[in-house]
Amino acid sequence: MLALTVVGAVTLVSATSAGASPTSPIYAQKSASYVVVGVLDQGDSVRIGRTGAAIDSVEDGRANITATPAEARKIERLGYRVTRVRTEGFPLADSAYHDYAEMNAELDKVVKAHPAIVRKLSLGKSYEGRDMPLIKISDNVAVDEDEPEILYGAHQHAREHITVEMALYLVHLFADNYGKDARITRLVNSREIWIVPDLNPDGGEFDIAGGHYHNWRKNRQPLGQGYYGVDLNRNWGYKFGCCQGSSSNVASEIYHGPSAFWAPETQRLRDFVLSRRIGGKQQITAAIDFHSYSELVLWPFGYTQDATAPGLNADQQRTFAALGALMAKSNGYTPEQSSSLYITDGSVIDWLWATQGIWAFTIEMYPTSPENGGFYPPGSVLAAQTARNKEASLLLAEYGECTFRVIGKQEQYC
Repeated sequence: MLALTVVGAVTLVSATSAGASPTSPIYAQKSASYVVVGVLDQGDSVRIGRTGAAIDSVEDGRANITATPAEARKIERLGYRVTRVRTEGFPLADSAYHDYAEMNAELDKVVKAHPAIVRKLSLGKSYEGRDMPLIKISDNVAVDEDEPEILYGAHQHAREHITVEMALYLVHLFADNYGKDARITRLVNSREIWIVPDLNPDGGEFDIAGGHYHNWRKNRQPLGQGYYGVDLNRNWGYKFGCCQGSSSNVASEIYHGPSAFWAPETQRLRDFVLSRRIGGKQQITAAIDFHSYSELVLWPFGYTQDATAPGLNADQQRTFAALGALMAKSNGYTPEQSSSLYITDGSVIDWLWATQGIWAFTIEMYPTSPENGGFYPPGSVLAAQTARNKEASLLLAEYGECTFRVIGKQEQYC
């Protein structure tokens, strides 16, 4: 596990250097981890989020954040006590994680073992030219059948490597258990399942470059003057940059980019989702976007704290909340609206729901705090923490045919 040392009340000195190389230690340390004490309600989280800091988790009156020194100073000026957290050392079992090449090798192995039900396709290329694999699982995998489609996505944020492991777990879950487990066989026979294991391969490879972690969140697009990276989950085209739930500061962890879908990675996933709109009807009915950490099940909207809004009526909100609660009961996470802790604009689940009518959830995986590993939990927990989301993932696929069934209104809406 990571050894964590809190470095007192910080003297916040900017690490910015106009001539810094994007791979230099100076550049890698522009953002750092901090603990903010005195976060007692949603209002506190909103105020902190508006500085441009990325809130990673909130518990027991403190927020764990990733921020630039300037953002940390803003939070201090708001009256909060801010301390910097320095990470030293790495998980002892890193070999349990899959880097980009190992992930692709694992996917190829599954396809070879189960060619009748698994296909490896591509979303297209990342900014740096890496292929972004797309896995399809279905009983007639080479045929576009008229069946509900389920989408599982992972790794929008580079340092959230556990989400790649979650995607690989799901590939094995559906492929290896087909014909052996009645429930999974029924789902594979009656659904078309799409899995995106790695939407941010450039950021992921940069984060582990040199054999140690860089605490990198964004993609790797150059922004000029030594700055790199867009927060992919603030670059989607619904309510882009609308509501102080992202930042226009290129140094920010939640920099939304100069325009919606500016990042090629979000463009490619958008284009795939739109390609599944056939005859005017979106074939993808439900989706999970996996993140870490905090152990939460989240649903739209993120851009507003109102429970209902244009495009999200009372029955739809009840359905999101009921299915979210059911999934959370299965994995022990906390279910809540995406904006419950802080505002997020330009997110994938808001776009999927508002523009495509896809019942989209974010699952924030293990752990709940930096002390338990933060973004870098040890490899020894991977088997348990991915399996922990088995039931939630299957529930989404089962209810995906008629999600209103979870509130007993299938006859009215389906």
